[in-house]
Amino acid sequence: MKISFKKLALSALTATALIASPAFADKVIRLAHLNPDSPFDSHSGAMSAVFKSLVETGTNGSVKVEVFPNGQLGKDDEVIQQVRDGLIQSAISSAGGIASHYPLVGVFDLPFAFPNIAVAQEVINLNSPFGQKLAADIQKKTGLKVLGLLDSGGFFAISNSKRPIKTLDDMKGLRIRTMTLPTHEATIASLGGQPTPLPWAEVYTALQTGVADGQMNPIPIIAFAKFDEVQKYLSITNHVITPYIWTMNEQFYQSLTPAEKAVVDMAAQVAVQSGVGISRIIEASAQKGLPKLGERMEINAIPPAELKKLAAAAQPAVRQVIVEKFGPEGVEMLEAMTANIEQAQK
Repeated sequence: MKISFKKLALSALTATALIASPAFADKVIRLAHLNPDSPFDSHSGAMSAVFKSLVETGTNGSVKVEVFPNGQLGKDDEVIQQVRDGLIQSAISSAGGIASHYPLVGVFDLPFAFPNIAVAQEVINLNSPFGQKLAADIQKKTGLKVLGLLDSGGFFAISNSKRPIKTLDDMKGLRIRTMTLPTHEATIASLGGQPTPLPWAEVYTALQTGVADGQMNPIPIIAFAKFDEVQKYLSITNHVITPYIWTMNEQFYQSLTPAEKAVVDMAAQVAVQSGVGISRIIEASAQKGLPKLGERMEINAIPPAELKKLAAAAQPAVRQVIVEKFGPEGVEMLEAMTANIEQAQK
């Protein structure tokens, strides 16, 4: 009988929870994320490290934090289900992972909706009007408490192994890996590419073997995933920016004392700020950002006139998907987001 590593890991995790001694901690937060554990290599690595330190010191050890990075407990959507089921207590998840539990996350994918990173940071924030509306709706529909909301590492760029993307025509026929999101697939298809939805764990191999010609992700993710090893061209499209959503099992959260809740809330807020900061640092870093990627990849920015052509092709297609897939709720959520974007620019 074949037993997957994921099931073994989860079984071991459950067994450990059952035999854990109260002498070590009254409560344990098992926190999972997909990215490297190092706080200097990924935003979720930084967030989990800061959160662990602040929670354990702030509660004087009554709450411990155990971190499971690099997708150790399974794919993103599976880990979120584990949080919902109470098998683990918390997860920092991509939009692609949360989409199967909360499809309305797709409203973020309206191409070229955010004019710059400052506006994006102000809107993709648990304290913004839109962030509060989104968090409340996620909790209503999934039962999950939202601890944090931030961008997934910056604006998306498109890399590929065939040619630089300088005009709309250059997208034609390129097989671009996307998350399993209909909005992302519609974006690539509207630009003339062939969307190739794949789980994160399969992306590097797909690029290496030619199953996909390219992919789209923020610069820090392209860097730590080492896509420069299997991609030649990197085009700065800045066409979309997606959230990372940090959730916690609501029943576990309610089991905390008021003092412990205050520490967890504070620690999550500071951890998110750390994650946002490290993403901007990685983007600019000569060791891990664009300068580093430029050692192996040919990097180009797309002229504003061509970006307008891309936006004109992609925005109507994605709006249509939002209307068809999500109905009036999707339209309302999209309008709330765009209103907050306009407000943030004043």
